[in-house]
Amino acid sequence: MSDGALDDLFGALADPTRRAIFQRLMHDGPQTATRLAEDSPLTRQAVVKHLQALADAGLAAPARAGREVRYAATPEPLAAVVAWLTESAPAWDRRIARLVSRAAESG
Repeated sequence: MSDGALDDLFGALADPTRRAIFQRLMHDGPQTATRLAEDSPLTRQAVVKHLQALADAGLAAPARAGREVRYAATPEPLAAVVAWLTESAPAWDRRIARLVSRAAESG
């Protein structure tokens, strides 16, 4: 996966509102922006913008059904996030261990 695509995933997941919408799609299945806005302090237009950001990152897929557009969660791109975190973890573990060691030496 390209760095740009990974950046889009992290950008989409960085927003708590988008994470909540994504969770609802995962838990409740495909939803329209109108339905998602009903139980939210957000306007329908705001929900649409968040859904578009999720779709741009590959985390939601719109499907037109007549006049409605239903968005379904597409969690497959999360595998790239998990892979990046798994790959990055050892380097962070080493950095943290060095920091702990230095703190212990000076304290």
